[in-house]
Amino acid sequence: MQRHLLILLLVFLTFGQLAAQQDYYFPGEKFDPSIPSPKEFLGYEIGEWHTRYDRLIAYFEKLAFSSELAELQVIGQTNQLRPLVVLIISKKENIQNLENIRKTHIQLTDPKQTMPDVSQMPAIINLAYSVHGNEPSGGEASILTAYWLLASQSELAKEIRENAVVLIDPAINPDGRDRHTNWANMHKGNPPVADPLDREHNEIWPSGRVNHYWFDLNRDWLPLAQVELQSKIAWYHSWYPNVVGDFHEMGTNSTYFFEPTKPFGSENPVVPRKNYEEINNKFASYFAKALDEIGSLYWTKEVFDNSYPGYGSTYPDIQGGLGLVFEQGSSRGHVQSSQRGDITFAFTIRNQLKTSIATMEAGVKEREFMHRYLREFFQTAISEASRDKVKSYIFGDEHDASRNRLFLQLLLDHQIKVYENDRDLTLEGKSFKKGKSWVVPTSQPQYRMVRSMFEKVTEFADSVFYDASSWTMALAYGMPYAGQTAFSASKEITTLEKPELHFPSSANYVAYLLDWSDYFAPQFLHQLLSAGIHVEVAAFPFTSSTDAGTKEFPAGSLIIPTAFQKTGPDELRRQLQIAAVKSGQHVFATPTGLNLKGIDLGSNNVSAVRIPKVLMLIGQGSSQYEAGEIWHLLDTKVGMPITKMDISLFGRVNLYDYNTLILPSGFYSALNSSQISHIKDWLSRGGTIISLRSASQWLQSQEIVKEEYLADSPDQGPDFASFASRRDLEGAQAIGGSIYLAHLDITHPLGYGYRNHELPVYRNSSIFFKPSKNRYQTPVRYTANPLLGGYISKPNLEKVKQSASVFVSPVGQGRVIHFIDNPNFRGTWFGTNKLFFNAIFFGDKM
Repeated sequence: MQRHLLILLLVFLTFGQLAAQQDYYFPGEKFDPSIPSPKEFLGYEIGEWHTRYDRLIAYFEKLAFSSELAELQVIGQTNQLRPLVVLIISKKENIQNLENIRKTHIQLTDPKQTMPDVSQMPAIINLAYSVHGNEPSGGEASILTAYWLLASQSELAKEIRENAVVLIDPAINPDGRDRHTNWANMHKGNPPVADPLDREHNEIWPSGRVNHYWFDLNRDWLPLAQVELQSKIAWYHSWYPNVVGDFHEMGTNSTYFFEPTKPFGSENPVVPRKNYEEINNKFASYFAKALDEIGSLYWTKEVFDNSYPGYGSTYPDIQGGLGLVFEQGSSRGHVQSSQRGDITFAFTIRNQLKTSIATMEAGVKEREFMHRYLREFFQTAISEASRDKVKSYIFGDEHDASRNRLFLQLLLDHQIKVYENDRDLTLEGKSFKKGKSWVVPTSQPQYRMVRSMFEKVTEFADSVFYDASSWTMALAYGMPYAGQTAFSASKEITTLEKPELHFPSSANYVAYLLDWSDYFAPQFLHQLLSAGIHVEVAAFPFTSSTDAGTKEFPAGSLIIPTAFQKTGPDELRRQLQIAAVKSGQHVFATPTGLNLKGIDLGSNNVSAVRIPKVLMLIGQGSSQYEAGEIWHLLDTKVGMPITKMDISLFGRVNLYDYNTLILPSGFYSALNSSQISHIKDWLSRGGTIISLRSASQWLQSQEIVKEEYLADSPDQGPDFASFASRRDLEGAQAIGGSIYLAHLDITHPLGYGYRNHELPVYRNSSIFFKPSKNRYQTPVRYTANPLLGGYISKPNLEKVKQSASVFVSPVGQGRVIHFIDNPNFRGTWFGTNKLFFNAIFFGDKM
């Protein structure tokens, strides 16, 4: 009897708790009992705990197993090997016919194909959550959204299942999400603590916002530096969703934001006005209604940016869909105090759930309209291209095959049509060689993405930017390019074939030679140094008689003598070939040290390359983004391990175990006077510091270097201004991210491997140092008219013209290399990465 009473009590409690959850999230709704609820599967109500990603995926697997209306697909994996998944939900007939539905839908993106009957086509709706891992309400809302859509017996759920294919992406950033999930759960109090100062609400460095390599994935839809977005974009172009919901969180004292964003000022210049002026407003009414029903406050048309193409809410706008950013005031834990009282995790989840359902409802109600808009978008792309004076862009660097391939791959990943250039041309003073350059026609469905890759924009409707104001990818890649008033090419490039590499046949050689111009030459060098091979670098150019005939080698070229090696000639050749194949390098050999022109191989202007022993300081007070960019760059492009040491451990380090210290942006206030003295002593005895942006200000404040700032302009604006204008006036003086033309000294060790004196650089700070007092140590300085793309105020532009982009401070026998402009920004500035490589490998040559 007692056993039966216990069972009844447990059943009562279970149904009571389930009812409590349903009353809060789904008041008055009935659900299919054959579909397990989140509470039944996870053992807690959504909002009581943060759900680990593996449990979330397990629940999605259970849903797909339990219902014929769902299918779970794996579209990739993260750096930490977590699966990237999409749960697809629709009526049974659609699930069984997904491939035909997809193919028919894709026809809408090709104006050459017959228009399908859109009245018979389901809406394609993508709900994407938790691109920032510490914005967790979205991932929890994905669980409830999937359950509701599969199990709800409401008429709205039935209508959506009948007329849509819903693609639920529960977490674009699983690695970061789990980092934050574990943090919040392990610091949860019982009862939970609402005090914003509680440890639960204040993550340690790095935060869960970022992925494995500490990248912000919501900036990666355009550059595709990270595996998560590489997988996402490949999947995206297999579907071209009509509507994409992009769910975020913001500060705890905020309410809820949904589009439209700020008119004109926050809008992308290539997106049709129809998207912003008609479609956004059409959808906004659904979101307002959903939040009004539960009494949640919200706002629109302010702050949040839709201009940068690399956002998850902007990229769909440039692909004929509607991208929608949602921002929920965050509890950053289980409950947190705000100006409106305590904000619970469940409250934030419910708002995201309501707008998720509203997104699906709007997508279904506006289904035929959005299908027609998708076709119209690509049709108007062709018609707009016909009015563009530029009919094609030609690009290519004849000296850097690897960087060409990287840029080609980016274009192909974004479905941009590219053709081989079939003739030698000179345009705008740049030479484009047949076989080493390519042509992109503007007349193609992806015309608007072509503009995003090549256009330089310097005029704007607003002067305040949430993020970057320029994103010309051809400049980021340092790619020589020019616009043409005609298009002439025949062979389209659809895949990149493996390049054929030159390697000398077996013979007696004095030395092997490698041109440092190729992007992956540093990978080759690191591979050799790691294998114990002695390598030297030439400070001046030379022309040598090689196994492939007469070859010119610029300053920075590598010389691998057959003498002075610890290995025999056969092992040397083997190591060289391994490194060449891995890095995609052409290797040449010469039987003589007497060169035809320039310095000889035994010149005093040839010196040994040391093995880099690199330490990077990270942790609280330093930029997780810049540190991650450096880590990712050296991991993936060089294959070189570096020591990443938390600032708090600096007291344990002996700097003399290293020859290079990297300081990402930050103010290293945790270091005490004796530790700073250790840095000064090590530096003066020959160490190399590579300093980025504000780290150079810290070095200056500690008198480790003694450089000079540019003085502020005397004209700082009006003496009096309205309080309401403060954001616009002050914001206009910020440099959110713009591109400038600099002059590069290619004879300086930092300039090794470059052939062109002009170099685009990216600036996103208002730090202005004067050029070095040493006339030889400012290898990168701005030109007289430097602005290439983006917004900058006139006073700041004048300061840019007078300041240094990269300069070197000699300190005793050592040096500090200052990068005031980040050469590794977002993992996509391939054009300036080599400056950073040179700082690591040739720092002691300065």
